[in-house]
Amino acid sequence: MACAMIPLDEQQVTEATGPLGKERTLPALHPDRKEERCFVPYKPPPEDSSPAQVEEYLEHGKFITEDLDWLLALRHDKFWCQVVFDESLQKCLDSYLRHSPRGLDPSSLPSSPAVADMQRCIHRAVFMTFLRMATHKESKESFITPTVFGEIIYNNFLFDIPKILDLCVLFGKGNSQLLHKMIENIFTQQPCYYGDLDEAVLSVLQVLDTILAKCGLQCEGATAIEPLKLSEPSRPTAMTMSQQDLVDLVLYLCDTCTTIQAFLDIFPAACSTFHCHSFLNRLASFYEVAVPDIEKAVRKRNFDDKSLQEDLWRRVCHARRRMVEMAHLLLQHTCLQPILEGSENIQTFVEELLQHFTTFLPEKRFLLDYDEQFPIADDISLLQQAFPLLDETRTSYLLQGVEDAWDSIGRRRTQYRPQQTHSSAGLTGQGVEGGAGAWGGEMVIREPGEEGETPRGAEAMRDMPHKGDNGAAGTISAGELESLLTHIRDLLPDLGEGFLLACLHQYNYSSELVINYILEDRLHPDLDKLDRAMPRPVKEELPPVLSTRSNVFDDDEFDVFNRDQVDMTRVWKGRRKGESVRDLLNDKQHIAEQKERYLTYETVVDEVIVTPSDSGAIYNLNDYDDEYDDTYDINQVGANDLDGDSNLLNRRPFTVPQVLRQGGRPQMQEENVEEEEDEKEGAVKRDQFVQDPALLRERAEARRATMQHRKGFRPEPARERDVVGKPKGQGQSTETLLDRRKKEAHKSRGANHNRRAMSDRKRNKGMIPS
Repeated sequence: MACAMIPLDEQQVTEATGPLGKERTLPALHPDRKEERCFVPYKPPPEDSSPAQVEEYLEHGKFITEDLDWLLALRHDKFWCQVVFDESLQKCLDSYLRHSPRGLDPSSLPSSPAVADMQRCIHRAVFMTFLRMATHKESKESFITPTVFGEIIYNNFLFDIPKILDLCVLFGKGNSQLLHKMIENIFTQQPCYYGDLDEAVLSVLQVLDTILAKCGLQCEGATAIEPLKLSEPSRPTAMTMSQQDLVDLVLYLCDTCTTIQAFLDIFPAACSTFHCHSFLNRLASFYEVAVPDIEKAVRKRNFDDKSLQEDLWRRVCHARRRMVEMAHLLLQHTCLQPILEGSENIQTFVEELLQHFTTFLPEKRFLLDYDEQFPIADDISLLQQAFPLLDETRTSYLLQGVEDAWDSIGRRRTQYRPQQTHSSAGLTGQGVEGGAGAWGGEMVIREPGEEGETPRGAEAMRDMPHKGDNGAAGTISAGELESLLTHIRDLLPDLGEGFLLACLHQYNYSSELVINYILEDRLHPDLDKLDRAMPRPVKEELPPVLSTRSNVFDDDEFDVFNRDQVDMTRVWKGRRKGESVRDLLNDKQHIAEQKERYLTYETVVDEVIVTPSDSGAIYNLNDYDDEYDDTYDINQVGANDLDGDSNLLNRRPFTVPQVLRQGGRPQMQEENVEEEEDEKEGAVKRDQFVQDPALLRERAEARRATMQHRKGFRPEPARERDVVGKPKGQGQSTETLLDRRKKEAHKSRGANHNRRAMSDRKRNKGMIPS
């Protein structure tokens, strides 16, 4: 029997062995105390619901649950002997962590209720087993020395970094607090796991480099790609690689991002280890370079299976969100939280946070997605409240950089509303209560695929490019709408289609959100007022187009839609037979039709003589004309004008008519003659004698000399220009060279050297035809 108040690692147990029942004393943790039991490995649920595969899965799952329930019912010492020394148990647990469906896997939604119940039982049993394995003290009598506990779990590989990451992915939603205490206890009792985590971060960075290399890309800080040799084929890209390689790449990226984000969310103490390796900067660069290339490949490539393309797009969007959330967790726990808690060296944390935001500015794609989910303005507002000495110039620069990034893509920021996560309470019928181990309290276990947040599936569906709308979120085709209704009614058949349509419209056509909110009874207040059995509204039949059309030719003689009979003699194709151009021109029928109209205008009566015996009614003299305008009958038009006689005279002088004038010719003509004579007398008589040209040249030369003398110009002494010079070969003087240059420059002034200029001038003026 085990001694009380002694740790399990120091206990000695006396047991009877052999056929004779000979007693022997063994340590409490000894391989001989292990029970012989074979634990079968786990197999995932079948994708199709064939009866044979379902029966096989149910039988296989029954073996696993019975074995794990038997294990959990053992005493403390027996449990640890079985855990430490039974290899089949470890293979069973590892197989579940490896093959259990994740949130985005198609098998996460079981095909039948029996399969779902069995998956839930296995999920609970595995989590309870790991929970007990992470507990070093179950009660005052049952405990292990903390140091020895750390050595046991580390040396026997009961826990390692990959197992811890898988635990966070599978059991994190709904059990985050409990899982956080488990992992914290493991790292506290065995600090060697921090060293393993440090190496795991390097492996994660290598994963990012591998994805970039597969896509033929490279980002800042990544391992340099070897130069391509001329003899080697070109490196494949996301657009040129095979379809299977692209599928594996997207699955690899999605699984990695989901796992790391879940681990950092549940165990924030690991953020410092990631921060030491500049993981945040590498993540932002990877996001900016790789994500657009992979998205383009998923959208542009032709897939034979459209469901595969939709699944890949959903996983890419999921990976994007997880990378942004990873960046937010790293900033929150390494920079922002120490600032808000008022820790020492707050200036260092403030500077580091601002430096990270500044680093994000060139990475516009990452910056916009981060700001959409976690607005940078809110973080800066918190900084200004916690640290009043914050540099306003730097914060204004950051905020302006974010606004410029939004303006550069021509898109407005959409307010992101994060979904509510439920980490402390499970869905109705999904939580289980059990022993809480060393931490106490209520334990809730969430089943995979049933959490409300995985993986923000509604928004993943909104990001899917719909057919016919160029990827515009919020619009959906009739076929896709019917598919969503069928998907929801398969799970909730008692709800009416009208109610489900209202729910889908409220939650942007996300079947995941609608199912989640209905199960949790958290629908919008407007939806709660509706009848849940409300049928689908009857679609009004549109009236026929012919009855509602409107046209300028309606009801004419050729309107076949409104007339039963049409004069077909007036309808022909091409040139009408039996008619010639001469007959058409000689047809004066239209003139005869107009003749009667114009004859009425020939009767014009200027004066009608009315005899005294005739009454005025014969000629319509007594009829009152209602259209007569009598506005100005009593007004004296022009009587009140301001123009007087003086104004009229000023405008035009008074002229005596010729009839009333005295004399032979008009007075005005006499005055004009006198004025002309005076002008002639006062004019200077010009001398028409032509002077000697030589004398005129002398006078002009004298005037020129006088003008030059006033300006201070000294003319060169008169000499005869010499352009001939000395014989060839004897050299020329400076005067000869200058004379030749002047002659060349001014030769167009005389002789006939300006023929071309004058010819162009004449041509421009139209004298010479071009």
